[in-house]
Amino acid sequence: MGRGVILDIRHLQYVHEIVRLNSFTKAAQALHITQPTISKAIKNLEAELNVELFTRDGKQVKLTDAGQAISHYAVPILHLFDQLQGELKDLTYLNKGSIRIGLPPMAGANFFPSVIKKFQEQYEGITIKMIEDGANKIQEFVEDGSIDVGVVLSPIQEELFDSFLLVKDELKVIVPLTHKLASQQQIELIELKNERFILFNSDFTLHDRIITACRSVGFEAQIVYESSQWDFIGEMVGAELGIAMLPDTICQLLNPEKVKAIPLFNPSIPWQLMMVWRKEGYLSLAAREWIRFTKDIFVE
Repeated sequence: MGRGVILDIRHLQYVHEIVRLNSFTKAAQALHITQPTISKAIKNLEAELNVELFTRDGKQVKLTDAGQAISHYAVPILHLFDQLQGELKDLTYLNKGSIRIGLPPMAGANFFPSVIKKFQEQYEGITIKMIEDGANKIQEFVEDGSIDVGVVLSPIQEELFDSFLLVKDELKVIVPLTHKLASQQQIELIELKNERFILFNSDFTLHDRIITACRSVGFEAQIVYESSQWDFIGEMVGAELGIAMLPDTICQLLNPEKVKAIPLFNPSIPWQLMMVWRKEGYLSLAAREWIRFTKDIFVE
């Protein structure tokens, strides 16, 4: 094959149709082009390849060895090309595709089941793959491309991620009903100086955030248990194993016969969920539609 030869999909279609119909004229009609157009394209290709592809014997069109080689490969290539076009069409109309979403346990259990249901009703062909982990881990997964989008806690690295706000909340102190602070209307952080803390593990952003807040008012949090499950943390508080801090939204799901949630102040600790995705790199059509869909629901 000569240097600089351009053999594109049109050439394969032309050769295939000429062979199938045994006629330049019929091939041109089938391809909705003129007979001179297809003849010129084949002549140009033969000139570029420096070989003949067809021999004309009266009305008969026969393949040369070079023509047979191209025809042999044309069929599977054209079949794959048709599959590719179908796949791209499906993706364009969001009939097919997948999204990898990272959700912290608190966000996944309480904010997204209904959202995912509505999304799947509208886009039945899109597969959603969920990874449930702490916000720190999820941010790492989004950054390295392991997942498409993730829910993390604000603040974020704005130079790396695009985002929008999902939920704005604050932490409350969770104490057992028998606790000495249970009767208070609000609790100042310094009042927890001698308490036993039950925290999320270090994969969760709240782990370091609570420790940092305690240090800011002059004491080191005494951590006695760590967990990855908010409901288990609530149960441990109810069993009088320590105190904890959880977002107000989650506190409403705890058993009021076992624990009490009390507002925290001086300082308060914000809990703001963000949907994030990488600024750089490819984002699939399905993932972009998920971002648009969830933004319409959460951002008024």
